[in-house]
This record gives sequence, structure tokens and C-alpha cells, in this order.
Amino acid sequence: MTADLMAVVLLLAVAAYACAGGTDYGAGFWDLLAGGAERGRRPRWLIDHAMAPVWEVNNVWLIFVFVIMWTGFPTLFQTVFSAMWLPLALAAVGLVLRGAGFAFRKVVTRRVGRRLYGAVFALASLVTPFFLGAAAGGIASGRVKPGTEASADAWSNPTSVMFGLLAVAATAFLGAVFLAADARRFDAPDLIVYFRRRGLLSLAALVVLVVITLWITSDDAPHVWHGLTHGAGLVLAVVAGAASFVTAWLLTRRPGGWVRASAVAAVACAVIAWGLAQRPYLLPTSMTVAEGAGAPATLTWLAFVTLVALLIVVPAVVFLYWLDTRGDLEELTEADLRRGGGAPDGGEAP
Repeated sequence: MTADLMAVVLLLAVAAYACAGGTDYGAGFWDLLAGGAERGRRPRWLIDHAMAPVWEVNNVWLIFVFVIMWTGFPTLFQTVFSAMWLPLALAAVGLVLRGAGFAFRKVVTRRVGRRLYGAVFALASLVTPFFLGAAAGGIASGRVKPGTEASADAWSNPTSVMFGLLAVAATAFLGAVFLAADARRFDAPDLIVYFRRRGLLSLAALVVLVVITLWITSDDAPHVWHGLTHGAGLVLAVVAGAASFVTAWLLTRRPGGWVRASAVAAVACAVIAWGLAQRPYLLPTSMTVAEGAGAPATLTWLAFVTLVALLIVVPAVVFLYWLDTRGDLEELTEADLRRGGGAPDGGEAP
């Protein structure tokens, strides 16, 4: 019972990271396609202002995923990271380079440095979700089993490639939707139109990729395909589709908070549908939840610690997002400090 509960928590943590972290990756995707320095100046300005207050906190859900896997399902953790060490290592490198690129491009003064770090940030935002999705595809296709040795086939098969492309498209969709709503908050009507159009295009691409993925998984990942077309997996997949159409309808109007909620619901329900489609397996047809779970005492303590952590973290994250949507987390400028009469450390303003 505790193992099933922690498996559900693990799935919800994956869905939370797919939505929160995915939005940041999507912003980097549109940064990559924004164009040259002059053409991309306005979109990149919005991306910097929208991401800066909250971009680091979204990785808290990835930490939840690792802790629950490592502690609650050690056999699963060992199996996945042994078979998938290369794509997961590439995703980790991309995660680090992405954060460094985003941070450094805002502080360097030379144009060459800004372009270099901007390119690192944008490319890493594309590479990281692709390899994370490819690893998920290898799991869904049943190629990762206890004792599986690392090989290219585990993560470069048709299902993995499609899952990687789906991950990129989903992050682009989330990023465009959130940036369109942020453009409204920053009173930038030109950017509302700009990101609304990209949100609709990325949603169309996502729908096409979903259809292709379902066709491929019917042969390459039959257990997951059956789960997605029957029972609870089908219900969640239908809800994800409905939320996507609602998002498209809302995007044709003035984007606001509701369009963000519907976009998050679409992606979260799709991820949860995938998890439910694998039941009762952690690794389809080779490792059930019970087989991959750790000791009962460990799971009990993990459930308790997770509950305490969520009671602390979730309200704090919700409050942070609320402050961000109100515009209360904007960075202080030099002029702001001078008007305030002092520097942040209590000394004289420069």
C-alpha cells in the first residue's frame, strides 16, 4: 500500500517538473528561435523578465523525483541510471549549462559574451528535455529491464525519439502560453500576438506528434499503448486533449491566468496518463511497483518526510508564483536604488 502511494507521489512529481521546468525550457526554446540581436531583442527581454524571479525554484520537483526514486525505489533507480546513463548525463550537462548560460548572459557586458551565453542557454533548453523524454521513451517501450546494460538502443529507438520530440514540443507549448500571459502583465501587446501565434503553432505540432507517437507505440510499446487506449489512462488522455482545445480557444482571446491553468492541465494529464498506462509496472512487463520498492520501513519514513516537505514547499512555491504574477518580484534597477536612498546592504547608493 505504501509502495503504491509513493509510486503515485513519484508520478505527480514527474508531472510537476514537466510543467514547471517545462515552462522554463520552453522559454529557452523560443529564445533560440527569436532571431538576431535586433529582431529578437523584445522577445528575449520578456523571457529574461518573466523567468528571472522563479526559474531556479522549478528544479525543486526534479529533486523530489530523484529522492523518491533513490530512496523509495532503489532497484528502479539503479536499473534506469545504469541503462540510461548517457542520455541522463547529457540532460544533466544541459541542465547545468542552461542555468549558467541564463545567469551569465545577464551580467556580461560585451556583446560577444552575451551571444555566447545566450546560445548556450537556448541550445541547452532544447537538448535537456529531448534527452529526458528519450529516457522516458526507453522505459515506456520496455527496453529497460533489471540487468539491462547501457546501449544506444535503450534510448535511440522510435518510441524514445518520439518521446523526446514530444517533450520539446510540450515545453515549447507551455513556454509560449506562459510568455503570452506575461506579455499581457508587462503591457506588451505586440508580444501577446507574437507568443500567442507561437503557442497555437506549437500546440498544432504537439497534436501531430501525439498522433504519430500513438501509432508507433501500438507496435513498439504495446503495453503502454493498451494502457493509453483503455481505462484510467484513456480518461486522462481525453482530459489532456480537452484541456489542449480549451487552451487553443483561450489563446485566441486575451491570454490570462486561465490559459496557463489549462495548458498546465493538458501537459500534467498527459504525463499522468503515461504513468497510469504502465500499471502495475514501474518498468513495463519487467518490474512491478512491489518488485521495485524498497524496505517497508524505509517507505513509511519516506512517506512521512515527503508529506512534511510538501506541506512546507508547496505553500511557499504557490506564494512565490502569486508574487510573480502580481509583478512584485521585479529586479531593482540602479535608478530604484537611488530613489530608495540607499544600497541593498545598507551602505550608500553608488
